[in-house]
Amino acid sequence: MAREENRRDRRDSREETPEFADRLVAINRVSKTVKGGKRFGFAALVVVGDQRGRVGFGKGKAKEVPEAIRKATEQAKRQMIRVPLKDSRTLHHDMEGRHGAGKVVMRTAVAGTGIIAGGPMRAVFEMLGLQDVVAKSTGSQNPYNMIRATIDGLKQESSPRQVAQRRGKKVADILGKHDAPAETVEA
Repeated sequence: MAREENRRDRRDSREETPEFADRLVAINRVSKTVKGGKRFGFAALVVVGDQRGRVGFGKGKAKEVPEAIRKATEQAKRQMIRVPLKDSRTLHHDMEGRHGAGKVVMRTAVAGTGIIAGGPMRAVFEMLGLQDVVAKSTGSQNPYNMIRATIDGLKQESSPRQVAQRRGKKVADILGKHDAPAETVEA
């Protein structure tokens, strides 16, 4: 009896506090002309993230808007990527992302800057949990291409720990401690 109540309590708490937040970026109504008239369908673009370094996007198509959003959200949860964040608020380094004709430049920012980015990029950064970033999109204004270019750039993000591990060095060697004593710093 107690086990069933515990299970029910856990399930209820999971439903109340969802693990992921989602943001609807775009809905597109498409029509197909048939013998009797027009049939409408909907395509939805959704960005999903845990606001702690994981983000993904998905697109869904259906005859009804809620069903298209549900499909897009499920796809986004399956395609999530992890991005290392500096101090849980900004990027470690500047980067560039591309997809098709879409090009995105993302730069680190000091605390208090906020998210300076347009449209679909802002949704990605908010779902990722970034608080300070400056981004510029050039080329394609298509939200699908902008999000794909942003995700492409975020995949290139690497933390000092990852760089040090890849190069077989220590994190302090990568960061270059400026306040280290002169006799401990050797070439």
